[in-house]
Amino acid sequence: MSAASAVTTSPTSARERRKVAFAAVIGTTIEWYDYFVYAAAAGLIFGQLFFEPAGAQFAVIISFASVGISFLFRPLGAFLAGHYGDKLGRRFILVVTLIGMGAATVLIGLLPTYETIGLAAPLLLIGLRILQGISAGGEWGGAVLMAVEHAPGHRRGLFGAMPQIGVPLGLLLASAMMAMMTAIFPGDAFLQWGWRIPFLFSIVLIGVGYWIRRSVEESPVFAEIAERREQASAPVVSLFARYAPLVLLAACVFAGNNAVGYMTTGGYVQHYATDPDGPVALPPGPVLWAVTISSVTWLLSTFVAGWISDHLGRKNTYLLGWILQGAAVVALFPLVNTATVGMLTLALVLLTIGLGLTYGPQAAWYTELFPASVRFSGVSISYALGSIIGGAFAPMIAQSIQQATGSSTGVTVYLLGMTVIGLIATLILRDRRGIDLSPNAEDEQTRGIYAGSSHRTGPHAMPATASGQAATASGTGHDTTDDATTNTDRPGTAGH
Repeated sequence: MSAASAVTTSPTSARERRKVAFAAVIGTTIEWYDYFVYAAAAGLIFGQLFFEPAGAQFAVIISFASVGISFLFRPLGAFLAGHYGDKLGRRFILVVTLIGMGAATVLIGLLPTYETIGLAAPLLLIGLRILQGISAGGEWGGAVLMAVEHAPGHRRGLFGAMPQIGVPLGLLLASAMMAMMTAIFPGDAFLQWGWRIPFLFSIVLIGVGYWIRRSVEESPVFAEIAERREQASAPVVSLFARYAPLVLLAACVFAGNNAVGYMTTGGYVQHYATDPDGPVALPPGPVLWAVTISSVTWLLSTFVAGWISDHLGRKNTYLLGWILQGAAVVALFPLVNTATVGMLTLALVLLTIGLGLTYGPQAAWYTELFPASVRFSGVSISYALGSIIGGAFAPMIAQSIQQATGSSTGVTVYLLGMTVIGLIATLILRDRRGIDLSPNAEDEQTRGIYAGSSHRTGPHAMPATASGQAATASGTGHDTTDDATTNTDRPGTAGH
């Protein structure tokens, strides 16, 4: 057996897998806390503090637009991270993105407002938000590949859910921090400086995240690529030359989830429910606690969805999720418009069940869709483009629709349309649960990407042993057919 093969078939230790999973959860939670604390502040107070000269209503739209602007720079982060992640490794990129995101967040907490320095305040705010966007664009791909490429073949969905739950955990932490600040520093005290504390708190989180991420080993798949010196010289160019349709479809899958998710993570529901001139007019504190509670159910549904996808398949889990997400979208505003905290909480909890089912399996499915040589570029860029199509300007679009029509019905139609886009893209793609992720299987990874196709992954694969020995992260193989109803095979150990 060659040295390269030895790397492929040598399993990551259970202890190292647990360490990687823990690092993925902590790292992505910190990154998304930084990202969402901005969105919460944008929905609550940034319009007044940084964009007030635009007028009350337009200031809110500009504030939400500043949330979306960062998404336009996510692809730049994804391109850079994908290029260097496929050449230099996953761990290096994760450390860089963590520092970039945290530094931008702390600086926002120190930023003077429009009243103090005039036009420079919103310009600096937007500049720092752009830095957050670049960092977020590079974060997700590296985190999911570290988790999934370390995982046993039959538990990729579960391990892939670890970085995914960083999103609801980040939202939970951001919402809880904002809620505590509004309680500790009510009224003008919150506007003057209480809002800054959640941003400044990020400096503590950066230190924790840096220490954890530096302690984990490099992904075994990239370690094999590096040992064989097979890094692509221009992985992004290769990705678009060969897999542009796959990138677009994968982006649309995420867009269907992200547009709906950004009703809370982007701050729209928080503003809609607290606007004193709106139909609900609830106080900010209870609304933030409702979002915090829904973050817990989102976390649980995301984790369970990753686990379920190892048994039902990625695609089946998504299809169930789209149905539940669509139903929750229809129920969202009728429940919120009752103007009671209980019904608001119920609406958000119902929404997070579908959101979890259409997010939990994403890490594993994306990883299994893209060949090893362009995998970091593929998952990062697909995710970044999906965030632009979906969540980037979803709060601003929803706010514009609501202001133009005076009703939430148009917002419901918009969110249902995005859900249908995600559903259609899901139906076109193929479940490749258990496919061999190693560089040895590059030829196999390039085939059978779309629904209706059939090929054998791991032509010399043997079934799993009677004792149920787990396949390694990069060494799995089984017959796969079009997935939505028939992909029930268990992955076996590789025969390469």
